[in-house]
Amino acid sequence: MQKDTVLLVTLACQNSAAESYTVQIIVTIINMNDNSPVFKETSLTRVVPEDTKVNATIVAREDVSATDADLDIIYYKLSAAVQNTSDYFAIKGVNNPEIYLQKALNYEKFNSTTLLLYAMDNTEGVNVTIHTATATISIIIEQADTRPPWFLPCTFIDTDRSICISSPYIGRVNMSEMSTEPLTLEPGPIYAIDPDYILNEKIVYSIVGGNEDNIFSVDADTGNLTMNKVAASPNSYLLQVMATQVNNKQKYSIANVEIKVINKSNHAPYFESQIYSGTVVAGLDPRSFVFQAGDSSSPLMIAALDDDFPDKVNPNIEYRIKNNTNFMATKDGLILTNVVLQSPGTAIMEAVAKDTVSLQEASTVVTVEITAAKAEVSSSDKIYTAQDMGILGGILAALLLIALVFLGLMLYKHYGQTVKFLINKKFSKEFPGSYDNQVYKQDEHPDLSEEEHERPECVTVTKIQEPSLFSTFSNEREIDGLPKTSPASTIISDQKVEEEEEEEEEKVEEDTKHEKEVKSILKTDRNEGDPGYKAVWFKTDVDPSGENVQVINDSAADYDDDSDQDLQENEKEEEDYKHGPGMSLASDSSSFQAAEVAINMSPRDDSNA
Repeated sequence: MQKDTVLLVTLACQNSAAESYTVQIIVTIINMNDNSPVFKETSLTRVVPEDTKVNATIVAREDVSATDADLDIIYYKLSAAVQNTSDYFAIKGVNNPEIYLQKALNYEKFNSTTLLLYAMDNTEGVNVTIHTATATISIIIEQADTRPPWFLPCTFIDTDRSICISSPYIGRVNMSEMSTEPLTLEPGPIYAIDPDYILNEKIVYSIVGGNEDNIFSVDADTGNLTMNKVAASPNSYLLQVMATQVNNKQKYSIANVEIKVINKSNHAPYFESQIYSGTVVAGLDPRSFVFQAGDSSSPLMIAALDDDFPDKVNPNIEYRIKNNTNFMATKDGLILTNVVLQSPGTAIMEAVAKDTVSLQEASTVVTVEITAAKAEVSSSDKIYTAQDMGILGGILAALLLIALVFLGLMLYKHYGQTVKFLINKKFSKEFPGSYDNQVYKQDEHPDLSEEEHERPECVTVTKIQEPSLFSTFSNEREIDGLPKTSPASTIISDQKVEEEEEEEEEKVEEDTKHEKEVKSILKTDRNEGDPGYKAVWFKTDVDPSGENVQVINDSAADYDDDSDQDLQENEKEEEDYKHGPGMSLASDSSSFQAAEVAINMSPRDDSNA
């Protein structure tokens, strides 16, 4: 390409007569895209530390800029040749090839990659000629000291495997016994590593907490835990052991170590039988019983003994199956299936019994014969598990509850009204078994001297107040004797009670209408069998010719004079009228004295009294 892009040309013409003419022509030279971009260096290598900060420049712009002889504008594009590494690096812009770190590096994921930088003299388009140049940049990741020590074993908690959490260590020592050897710990001895494997900085150990009385010590180089003196307390010790990098003390980790103080175990657990044989049917659900060989009704159970206990039963023993995942052992030593066994065969496994306190172990061999499942299993041969029994018990309990509810509804339907009546009757305000003439109760002390008033011609039953001579004695006996009323005096059929109540209401209305006063007649007869038995009735119900009756006077003094005579005469009258039209209201003699009353509401002649 020439430097001059425009040319001026003069064209002259001359004839025979010596006449001349000139014409100027301007020529513009257009650049043709016939050159490719060129990188100063087509291959570069950069070492990048793992802890390089994000956005830091990895390759400078001047190191990866390309030139073009055609003086075209150059466009850049970056890609990675190694999979899953393109997100870590990028260029500043489409016309700026400076490469920078876009994402934090992780040596565990990759430690090297290759980047491809493309330089183009044009962008993509239709019928456009594009010349491209390529530069290769090799990136080598250098591991840096970025992570503190890890105690082993540990468990990764993220997919980047950048964080690993260790489990606590557990050990045991005998009370009042000095151990000169390093303590045995679970899940292993104290050990920490530098997760920056390439650097692998040196680590030292120390106890920074929980070491009361300075009983324990740890080796700074190996991490072995030993005793300085005996442990006299049964309490456990919770030690804090720190692992620190020698080159940088700020890189450290702390692990918890629990030391349990136990009574000395003089004997390890052991199995009486060196081999246990069992059988199981293929196709059963997981956690099905393995039964003893030759006895399909007894589950197979292994048991380890310990001579440190009087009955040789160590409650701290746990069982496990060591080399077969198809079976499992419970804490009680029962052998169960762990999966659905598909085909018949023989399984041989090792069962281990471990004392969780002393960490002592014993082992035995268990052989299980897996038999083919029967085509049909009768109900008598079916094996019911504890879960089946629980379901059956729940169903039976639900049925029983439903039956009790139904029975209760039936009883309520047939006897509910009767029960309600008896309850209401028991707690009614009226005295049980008594039916009072309300009109008569309005005048508890009638004037017995007025004998001219007419009596209604109807009969009812009422409880009258005794004469004043016995009023004080009767009231006290009534109050004390109410809860002791004889049931015989209160039991009456429902139909009779309703009829008497209706008759009583009619008589009350009739008494109110006529406003007639009632006078009582005391029966002179007396029942010798019951010293508290008395009877009163109306004259129309008494035959004057066959009975000796007496009208109750107004004053209590008159009644007192005649009471002894009346009581003697009433003994004879009682037998004749014991089943008469009056209603008996006898009560228990230990409670109070009651009276059997018959009211005659008809007119009478006072002279007959």
